[in-house]
Amino acid sequence: MLLKTSTLALLAVLLLLSACGGSSSDTTPVIVEPTGFTFDATPMITNLTNDIIVQGYSDLNAKAELFHLSALSLLNSPTEETLLATQLAWQTVREPWEQGEAHIFGPVDALSIDPHLDTWPLNTSDLESLLATQNGFNADVIKLFNDDVQGFHTMEFLLFGDGLTDNTKAINEMTALEREYLAATAEVFREYTQSLFDAWTIRHDANDTDSSPYKDFLLTPGNDFYASDLGVVEELINGMIGIVDEVGNGKISEPFGSDISSTDTSLVESQYSWNSLADFSNNIQGVLNVYLGRTPTQSSADIGLIDFVKAADAPLADRVNTEISTAIDAINSISGENNLPFRQAINNADARVRIQAAIDALGVLQTSLESDVLTLLKKWNV
Repeated sequence: MLLKTSTLALLAVLLLLSACGGSSSDTTPVIVEPTGFTFDATPMITNLTNDIIVQGYSDLNAKAELFHLSALSLLNSPTEETLLATQLAWQTVREPWEQGEAHIFGPVDALSIDPHLDTWPLNTSDLESLLATQNGFNADVIKLFNDDVQGFHTMEFLLFGDGLTDNTKAINEMTALEREYLAATAEVFREYTQSLFDAWTIRHDANDTDSSPYKDFLLTPGNDFYASDLGVVEELINGMIGIVDEVGNGKISEPFGSDISSTDTSLVESQYSWNSLADFSNNIQGVLNVYLGRTPTQSSADIGLIDFVKAADAPLADRVNTEISTAIDAINSISGENNLPFRQAINNADARVRIQAAIDALGVLQTSLESDVLTLLKKWNV
């Protein structure tokens, strides 16, 4: 007699259970252990959001206000002292902005704050034409101009000169109209930094009274911007990768050229003030701030991305920390014993060796962030 297929299947199961020494009633379930790593990201995200990103924009806004006041002082009392003080104020407000480029996402992008504040290259021909044809300037007028004749580099050019042979400018070289343009631009600049800070802390959409501050989207994921903690951490890592790539493959490599005969000083950002190397160093310091979860002025240790990496791979966490510091040191070494500004260093044979070392260090760091750190997201048991 032929058994039906279902009967044969049932006998096969019974034989298998018998061979295992038990019946279906005492079979122990198979437990599959997770193969990745676990990490509670909430404390890290909270610290990075509040103490690195928001605090950084608060610092930027406060220093923008001081810069505006300094520019007004220069306008009303043009002396060598007020000019020097305003030059220093420009360099001071530049620092938190450059460090903040390690997390240049959210309102700074959505509100076009980045191009408003930091468009490069500067359109010097249009700027000089405006100075030659206009009778006066105020904040409302400046807002009507293109981004390439306002912001950081317009103010830099007015304060420091063209940067070709030096980064100094005497007060008698600065016209009353230039000082007026500077003060008006500084006022607009401060309004933009205030808008950026407000978007992170009050509401991300100034036109919608019901909109939340952008920081809330990071602190409580599960929203239209970040579905989970994983999305926030991915944003933070990609922010670090983005600025490392921009510094190594853009800000440094493009003016550096393939050899000394192909350099292009016109591509050097912050060339008027000779602040380029400080910019590059601050960019990567911003990466270190996010990685460690603290700034150099915050003495106590806190939770940063290094702790996320440690949870998965402690040696990798230490290696990346070293690579970030190595890249900063390599950038700071470019000027050499003669303290060469970057625009001169790219045309100096010895300095070019140091520049290449910085480019290489940034390349190593970028590879680690892309190939080793970012890929940890796939192994994280969220």
